Amino acid sequence: QVHLVESGGGLMQAGGSLRLACLASGVTLSDVPTAWYRRPPGNVEHFVAGIINDNRHYRDSVKGRFTISRDDTKNVLYLQMDDLRPEDTAVYYCAAANSRTYTGVFAYKGQGTQVTVAS
Repeated sequence: QVHLVESGGGLMQAGGSLRLACLASGVTLSDVPTAWYRRPPGNVEHFVAGIINDNRHYRDSVKGRFTISRDDTKNVLYLQMDDLRPEDTAVYYCAAANSRTYTGVFAYKGQGTQVTVAS
C-alpha cells in the first residue's frame, strides 16, 4: 500500500521561505514521476513542480522561487519555496505515478499540507 505524507507547511510572511517534505512508503520515488500540486482557496488544483525522467518542470509563476528535489536515501520528495507570495497560499500535495512511464496521471497523492502566506 502506498502512502505519501506531507509536512512542513505553515504560516509565513511574504518574502519568507518554507520547505515541504513528502515521505513515501510503498513506492520508490526515484523509480516514478513525482510532482507537487496545490489547491488555492476557492480554486482548482494545479501543477506546481515535478520530476519526470530526471527533468525538473515548474509552473511559470514559481520558476526561480521554488525548487523540487529528492533524497533517494530517505525516499523523500522536497519542495523548497523561497520568496513566498500571498498568491502561493494553498494546500500543497505531493503526488507519484504508479509506473516509470509518464502518462500525465499521478495515481498516488498525499493528504496535503497547508501553506499560508501573509502579506
